[in-house]
Amino acid sequence: MAKRLSSKLFVSRLSSYTTNEGLRQMFSPFGDVTEARLVVDRETQRPKGFGFVTYKSEVEAQKAMKVMDGRMVNGRLLFVEVAQTERHSEDFSS
Repeated sequence: MAKRLSSKLFVSRLSSYTTNEGLRQMFSPFGDVTEARLVVDRETQRPKGFGFVTYKSEVEAQKAMKVMDGRMVNGRLLFVEVAQTERHSEDFSS
């Protein structure tokens, strides 16, 4: 099955010092970032080390993923992949 292209990326292993603005700046050289959002802990409001970056086009997202996946940033090896948009019921079976 072919991988579906998307303009939304999942970025993991981010430094705990990364901010939403820092994430946007990190990924903006590759295209027009429409959203850059870190996932934060509900209780502490501290970043969990992963987030999402959305581009205007799939081409920009693919370019960013190609360059940023496996890159060292702030002493951390980043993993960048296409964000999952839906889950299938088979994924939850135990």
